Amino acid sequence: MMFMQSVYRIHTSPTMAMVSHPQGDPAGCMDLRDEVPSRYFPQHSSIHLRRKRNVSKRCGKSHSQGSFLNAQGHIHSRGKFCECPLCRKVFSNCFSLRQHKMIHTGEKPYKCGLCGSGFLQSSDLRNHNRVHTGEKPFKCHVCGKLFSQRSYLKQHEKTHTGEKPYKCRLCEKNFNQISYLRKHEKIHPKEKHYECHQCGKTFSQNSGLSQHKRIHTGEKPHVCLVCGKAFSQSSELTRHKRTHTGEKPYKCQRCGNAFSQYTNLRRHERTHTGEQPYECQVCGKCFSHGSSLRRHEGTQHQRENQEGPQ
Repeated sequence: MMFMQSVYRIHTSPTMAMVSHPQGDPAGCMDLRDEVPSRYFPQHSSIHLRRKRNVSKRCGKSHSQGSFLNAQGHIHSRGKFCECPLCRKVFSNCFSLRQHKMIHTGEKPYKCGLCGSGFLQSSDLRNHNRVHTGEKPFKCHVCGKLFSQRSYLKQHEKTHTGEKPYKCRLCEKNFNQISYLRKHEKIHPKEKHYECHQCGKTFSQNSGLSQHKRIHTGEKPHVCLVCGKAFSQSSELTRHKRTHTGEKPYKCQRCGNAFSQYTNLRRHERTHTGEQPYECQVCGKCFSHGSSLRRHEGTQHQRENQEGPQ
């Protein structure tokens, strides 16, 4: 009996023979006929018969159960491409396609139990939970500062390394954050050859001038088929349609909140980054929103001008 334990871990279970059998050609077991008790041999040999019936046509690998073969077929099917019927984006597996479809449907299956915010992925919910818990698991190894998101840490680390991966195409100046690059690019004037003869405003492209002229003519060729509201520009109609569909294609990668307009997403992202791109030209104070800057200028400095020098 001790010899049989070297052949099978649990020799009373024929199914275990399949698991613990030495790797190689399963038919080789037939050479061990004298080592297998006669009362177990018919059961054991049936394992090999089943394996011969369940063979993958794709790779030739055999399985003792049809369910294993089905699982193997699923692995092979991952090589197929799954296409989104709405936007034609292609994915390597159907699971990724199902997740992607939620962007179109607006479905957010992962809900925060504290504030009710919904998220597309469980990882987004875990990141969001740190807003409530105050957890900051990502530590800068240089200065010890803690961050709630890995992306915040990566952004911070550039202040130590001096890395500036974002380059201006016009003057080749480098920046460590893309938001700083976008702000910088606004200082470069574009050549504007197309001028409106009614107001003198100039444009770099003729299409921009054509769209602008509709302000003077009142022309609104883009009409919403749902409510009949008309717009002078197609982009305005596209934004308006989202009020009917509820579509919010612009998603915050940090907390999962979604927005119907890109400008609203950019404004929201500043609550995470702390970016303050609007600077007062009088006192140098910076603000995260243009409206805050205008309010500051209209109250603080206007009052100072009225009061005059002390």
